[in-house]
Amino acid sequence: MTPMLFFRASLLLVLLLPCALHATGKMADPIRVGVLYSSTGTMAISETRLKDALLVMIDQQNERGGLLGRPLEAVVIDPMSSWPLYAEKARQLIEREHVAVIFGCWTSASRKAVKPVVEELNRLLFYPVQYEGREQSDNIFYLGAAPNQQALPAVRYLLENMQIESWVLAGTDYVYPRTTNRILVEFLLQNGVPVEDIMISYTPFGHTDWQRTVADIRKFASQRGKTAIVSTINGDANVAFYRELAQQGVSADEIPVLAFSFGESEANLMDDQPPVGHLSAWNYFMSIDSPENRAFVSSLQQQSGGLVTVANDPIEAQYIGFKLWMAAVNAVASTDTNKVRQAIIGLSVKNLSGGEAEMLPNHHLSKPAYIGRLEPGGQYEIIWKSPADIPGDPWIDPVSVDADKGL
Repeated sequence: MTPMLFFRASLLLVLLLPCALHATGKMADPIRVGVLYSSTGTMAISETRLKDALLVMIDQQNERGGLLGRPLEAVVIDPMSSWPLYAEKARQLIEREHVAVIFGCWTSASRKAVKPVVEELNRLLFYPVQYEGREQSDNIFYLGAAPNQQALPAVRYLLENMQIESWVLAGTDYVYPRTTNRILVEFLLQNGVPVEDIMISYTPFGHTDWQRTVADIRKFASQRGKTAIVSTINGDANVAFYRELAQQGVSADEIPVLAFSFGESEANLMDDQPPVGHLSAWNYFMSIDSPENRAFVSSLQQQSGGLVTVANDPIEAQYIGFKLWMAAVNAVASTDTNKVRQAIIGLSVKNLSGGEAEMLPNHHLSKPAYIGRLEPGGQYEIIWKSPADIPGDPWIDPVSVDADKGL
């Protein structure tokens, strides 16, 4: 070994010693963190960046000394966008890899596959994506939006601010779009929209041939008043969907799309034809101008070495969940599931919008709601924000949505 290489190796060892040694001088056992996101398959377009962002957060925490004087060790498993594999790999993470916690899943299908596993084996799953509600588990913390924090206020915005008269509810064929659309149909009917002015369309995961569906949407819209598409399309099917809209000449001015599962990450993979002018509803956008957000995005981009070029809503939700989990672990000086689960309730950390995110007793967060319009550079201009943060409620009655509060 050359003197320079020896110096660098010695320096690295010195830097790592504080978080890797007990007071006795023995190497501390790492705290293992399960990372359950797909790097392959139809959901890789969305989940890969979540995985990469979490690895950056773990590295940053280790640079600060780890947790409880122990290094964090990421255990990464690719469930390959297969719902049964999420359950199998979650069991592997717990029983064979002995992880203390799991961060993972995007779709509700994958979350529902993992739910009985974490309940049986008593581990915590931190789930970072918006979902359909109608669920609450002692072993899951729901970091993304419930319908009252995203879908319902967004559709009310279309009703009241854009005077939309007819509705296309287009989704991928699984539990999140179907349950969300049942809630939205009830909401629209209660607000005077005739049932004949609502079109519902479902397509499989990874759907690529959108020609017939888009033609049907255009025909439906041509026979009615001002029309919008409310999209619960997930994964890489989004890319083909927006491209077909452009191919058939459907502009955001003519038939705007309001998406719940399309954001900065997906838009940046469409450099050739991003859906400029179309809308997305989230609880965070990368374009938010706050000191916290600027610092987070800069560190994420720099430390990922270019793997993570954009931040999005699920990344912010994961950031909040990771901070809350560490705060609870520190509070009880343990990674024990039962102790952490109790300690995390009522804790709050700063979100990236400049406010506070509190973990509620129902395992959901308080969150602001935003609607953004996609700009040519791949970022969103925020055109609406809820007047106040909205407490997550998985059992909200859509009829009781309060327009004044944005709930």
